[in-house]
Amino acid sequence: MIKNYEPTACTTILIGKGASADGSTIIARTEDSPNGVFNAKKMIVVNPKDQPRHYQAKISKVDIDLPDNPMRYTATPDVDENHGVWGEAGINAENIAMSATETITTNARVLGADPLVENGIGEEDMLTLVLPYIHSARDGVQRLGDLLERFGTYEMNGIAFSDVNEIWFLETVGGHHWLAQRVPDNMYVTVPNQRGIEAFDLDDTENFMASADMIGFIKENKLQIDEEFNSRIMFGTHTEMDHVYNTPRAWSIQKMLTPQVQHEPMDDDITFAQKPDHKITIEDVHMIMSSHYQGTEYDPYGQLGDETTRNLFRPIGINRNCELSVLQLRPNMPEDKMALQWLAYSSMPFATLVPIYTQVKDIPAYFRDTTLRVTSESYYWANRLVAAMADANYSEIIPFIERYQLNTLGMAHQHVHVVDRDPQADLELANQKFANEIKDELETLMDQVLMARSNNMKNGYSRSDN
Repeated sequence: MIKNYEPTACTTILIGKGASADGSTIIARTEDSPNGVFNAKKMIVVNPKDQPRHYQAKISKVDIDLPDNPMRYTATPDVDENHGVWGEAGINAENIAMSATETITTNARVLGADPLVENGIGEEDMLTLVLPYIHSARDGVQRLGDLLERFGTYEMNGIAFSDVNEIWFLETVGGHHWLAQRVPDNMYVTVPNQRGIEAFDLDDTENFMASADMIGFIKENKLQIDEEFNSRIMFGTHTEMDHVYNTPRAWSIQKMLTPQVQHEPMDDDITFAQKPDHKITIEDVHMIMSSHYQGTEYDPYGQLGDETTRNLFRPIGINRNCELSVLQLRPNMPEDKMALQWLAYSSMPFATLVPIYTQVKDIPAYFRDTTLRVTSESYYWANRLVAAMADANYSEIIPFIERYQLNTLGMAHQHVHVVDRDPQADLELANQKFANEIKDELETLMDQVLMARSNNMKNGYSRSDN
């Protein structure tokens, strides 16, 4: 399975500490591959001795010297390294989290004013170049911004950073420019492959950052088309692709978390930051990232609507999900237990979330040692096998999936409670213990799904020989 050079298409949700159930900052993103491509993923720890001091990108060939003092960090890179690292999501030794990247849109006016840079940096590179060296979310914005201004980028992306107090979201603007906004503490943010930031004020340095010449860039190229500075209007798009591929996902998330806000799936004015009706939990994030428009005429597995409506919009929980990392930084916890990277592989409607303590030097082999060869001994491949079988008999098999998800998420919370309360807990052993438990649960599910699929094979016949 070869990595496509196209940027991946993902879905991001960012949850401020005042909007989450326990005061955590949470950034989460599904990493999705391009159509027809399925990228095997693994989770690793990159220790300082393994971090390069000189970096060369596989795709753009850009050469960058790196500092001599990297921190340890987690990452979820591709198994196939022929097209680069694609580290995607992780948390460093100082409990700073980064998710890179959400592919976003831009318009021709911006690309004409600041063209993309063929030998710049991109999604392949950003986590490796930034996460080991930053000490706060704001610091992450500044380091990546400096790299973008110096080397440029060949694609349009949104990148999330968080620490235990703040979340920042950076959007690239053309080849060398960028704009970042701090997520309000009492709000959540939705980013479905579309430029999100709306009105901004660069005099408000507590909440906005940008490339040094941003105002001059806007004025010189006549990008301002109304009275306020609005990034989505000046730099973004409102195409038919947006209306069927992007905006419906923002509509779906906000329908779940803020149902009184009235929007239609194709609306261009679905807000970037929204207040939730209730404090958001890890289970809410799992439900959001598994969404395929359940209960609406747009659900590909549903009975409402018709074949046209059921396949009209691109789901969040799609067959091309590679992995989901939910990066949770918890207040009032010891530094070694503050960070959890909740991990899921493959198509999210059929997967569960696994909590992994990140202040460790290694990851359990079940999550780490994914091969390019399909094997049920790999957590990645076991999940993809379950999803492929379950999809074909969705209505019959979904009860097994739902019981598995409820059971394993309950086990996950119990596991975290036990480890959190043990001052002597060995976090690597704790991660390994839960890896063993989740392997048993997933193998039981695989047995159930395989049996159901086998009984529904086309060559079945009701009369038997005994």
